[in-house]
Amino acid sequence: MKRIVIFASGSGTNAENIIKFFNLTKTAIVTNVLCNNEHAKVFERCKRLNVNSLHFNRNDFFKSDKILNILKEDADYIILAGFLWKIPENIIDAFPNKIINIHPALLPNYGGKGMYGMNVHRAVKENNETETGITIHYVNANYDEGAIIFQAKTALNEDDSPEKIAEKIHILEQEHFPKVIEDVILKENA
Repeated sequence: MKRIVIFASGSGTNAENIIKFFNLTKTAIVTNVLCNNEHAKVFERCKRLNVNSLHFNRNDFFKSDKILNILKEDADYIILAGFLWKIPENIIDAFPNKIINIHPALLPNYGGKGMYGMNVHRAVKENNETETGITIHYVNANYDEGAIIFQAKTALNEDDSPEKIAEKIHILEQEHFPKVIEDVILKENA
């Protein structure tokens, strides 16, 4: 059974979905959730689901090996579920093609620094897009530029607000993210 560590920054709905999904499989288990926001709701979810969680700061992440050492102990795969910081190269180098992110748009559109959450949905709306979606991709040294693993699309209506777009994206995330992670693990370990 493979070990997954999830990085999160916020409410943790995707983290919870992934934890629940893998609790029902023999493919992998979530061993830890690491979060850079001490007030994030993901901690409440982890407590309720009996999953280890840890708050860390910029120094732990960027200037020491504290997080890298935890990952070497606990992770075969790293999943970014609403995590907003750029992953340091020492972690990318230690886990090549083992770090997976989900982005709330069809990359390469609407990617890069600052393009997350409602910033993406507002940009999609402002550009009068007729569709949007999710992109699940490997993480490399640049924001949202890693190899694409999977994309799913949803149609947009003229009157869809950014909030409505966010709802449509959330449905796609919940439906696809855990299954795609499992597919990657099964394919790489066949």
